[in-house]
Order: sequence, then C-alpha cells, then structure tokens
Amino acid sequence: MKRFMASMPTRIVHPKILYFGTPVVLLTTLNRDDTSNITPMSSAWALGNRIVLGLGEGGHGLANLRQRGECVVNVPGPDLWERVEALAPFTGANPVPDFKKSVFHHEKDKFGIAGLTAAPSHHVRPCRIVECPLQVEAQLVDLRMSGEGTRFGIIEVEAITVHAHEDIVRDDSHIDPTVWSPLIYNFRHYFGLGAHLGKTFRAEF
Repeated sequence: MKRFMASMPTRIVHPKILYFGTPVVLLTTLNRDDTSNITPMSSAWALGNRIVLGLGEGGHGLANLRQRGECVVNVPGPDLWERVEALAPFTGANPVPDFKKSVFHHEKDKFGIAGLTAAPSHHVRPCRIVECPLQVEAQLVDLRMSGEGTRFGIIEVEAITVHAHEDIVRDDSHIDPTVWSPLIYNFRHYFGLGAHLGKTFRAEF
C-alpha cells in the first residue's frame, strides 16, 4: 500500500498575479528619438546566454523592442527598490493608451524621475543604468504574443556583453553570490535575498 507523507493543509486559491518571487529588471530600450526608455519589470529568466522577458501589450518598452530590436537588461540590488518604485506609475508612451490612463502618466525623462544615471553601452544603442550592479546588453531573437484578453509579449533576447560592478565580481567568469543580491518582486512586495543556505554540487567555489 502506498504511503503518503503528512503535509501542511492546502486550499485552492485564485491569486490576481503570480509574481511568486522573481528578480526585478530595469529594461532600457531605444525611443524613436534615440533616447533611452526605462521599463521596470519582474518577468525575466535566463537560460544559457538567452534571457526571456515578459511584457504587457501596449507598453512602451515592448513597442521599442519591436522597432529597434535591442535592449539592456539592468538588474538592480535591494537598495534600489525605492527608485524602481518611483518609475512604476509612469510610461514612456505618449499619448498614454486609454487602458492605462487611470493609473499611469507619461514621463519622458525616466532617468531623472528615478534619480538614475545613464551610461553608453558598448554594442547596443540603449543606455545602461550605472546604479544597477548587473547590466546585460542584448539583442532581440524572438518575440511572440500570447494570452487572451490581457495579452503579453514573450520576448527572447541574446546576451552580448555583461557589465558587473567590481565589488560583486570574483573573477572574469564568476559573480560572487555571497556578495551579489538581486532585488526580488514577491507578490507586489520588494525583498532582497536571505542568508546563504548552501550551494549546488556544480558550484565552482
């Protein structure tokens, strides 16, 4: 007879969103006038040298990616959460799409509104964000739309150049995970990482 382990009681729930603990990204893309837009987002994951991003339809960052095909995936640390939140009510789209007007306002200078600093990229046109400890220059590989009703873009980009703050770098091939901590978006609340618990058998140090 099969035995089942005792477990905590569960219930069926219907969360409004499924941001169950994902890193925050400040995505910089190129506007029509060659200035850089910043899109705060929390749907991103990496596999090899590819990064998959999720952006809602009608967003300015998605429109820029469609048109220009390149970006910088800037990854902030926990100390930047207030600057990330300062960007949240604003969109680079002008005019603001009707479905966003009740919540969002147009802002051309996203760097200024959040107190962030732009730096030239090496191989793409959008600027990097100096304050973010990781800055990944990337080119668009694939973009498709998904969903019914509320639609979103599933975007695959390829990393070209990775910039890292000196204080989180162990050597030219390794970021030190005991020093580096990404900002985490957890059911619309901001967190950093907790204490170091251990490492996988494939870790090199």
